[in-house]
Amino acid sequence: MTNKNKIALKVCGMKHNTAQVGALEPDYLGFIFYDKSQRNFIEVIPPLPKAIKRVGVFVNASMDFILEKIKNHSLDIIQLHGEESPDYCSTLRKQIVNAIKTDVLGAIKVPVMSGIEVWKVFSVGTDFDFSVVVIYENIVDAFLFDTKGAEKGGNGIAFDWGILKNYPSQKPFILSGGISLKNTSEIKNILDTNLPLLAIDVNSKFEIKPGLKDIPSLKKLIKTLKA
Repeated sequence: MTNKNKIALKVCGMKHNTAQVGALEPDYLGFIFYDKSQRNFIEVIPPLPKAIKRVGVFVNASMDFILEKIKNHSLDIIQLHGEESPDYCSTLRKQIVNAIKTDVLGAIKVPVMSGIEVWKVFSVGTDFDFSVVVIYENIVDAFLFDTKGAEKGGNGIAFDWGILKNYPSQKPFILSGGISLKNTSEIKNILDTNLPLLAIDVNSKFEIKPGLKDIPSLKKLIKTLKA
C-alpha cells in the first residue's frame, strides 16, 4: 500500500460495540489496556474479520502485562502511549520473540521482526521537536502522532498538521488526534505529499459516549476515504 492511493483506518478505544465496528472492516481496531482510561478494555474481543489487525494500547505497562494481553487477545500490534524509552521498546521486542519461541504465546500467527509490530506514540504540542523520533527509528515499526493533551489520547483535538512538514524520517506513521468528518480534506492533502502516512486513527469524534462508536458516522468516514 502506498500513501498516494490509499490510507488505512484505525478505530481506537473499542469497548461497547466492537462487533458492529468490526463489520465495517477497518484495517485496525484499537483496544486500550490502561485502567485510568474511560475506554479501558476488560471485555472479551468478539470474533472479527481476519483482515482486521488488533492493536493493544499500553501506557508505561510492565512487559509481563503486555505479554499477557497479547496471549489473551491475540494482539497483532503493540502501541506504546507512555514514556517508553528506546531500551524498553527494544527489550519488549526481544521478550515477545522469546515468548513466541518458547510457545508462551501459543499458536499466534505473527509477521516479521519481533513477530508482533510495535508502534511508538508521540504527543505533539506547539513546540514539538521531531528529532526525538530518530532514536526509535530502527527499533519500532511505525510512529503514531497524537495531540498533546490532558488525557493519554481521546482528547478530541487536532494538532497543527502543518508541523508534519518537519518530519525527518521515512518511517511510516499514523495520524491521530481530533480527526473528524470535517477535516478529511486536510488528510487528503497530506496524502498528496511525500510523507509516509500509513493510517489515520479515530476515536472520540466518532463516539456516542466513551467506547461506544457512532456507526453511521464511521460509515460516512469510510465512504469519504474511499472516494
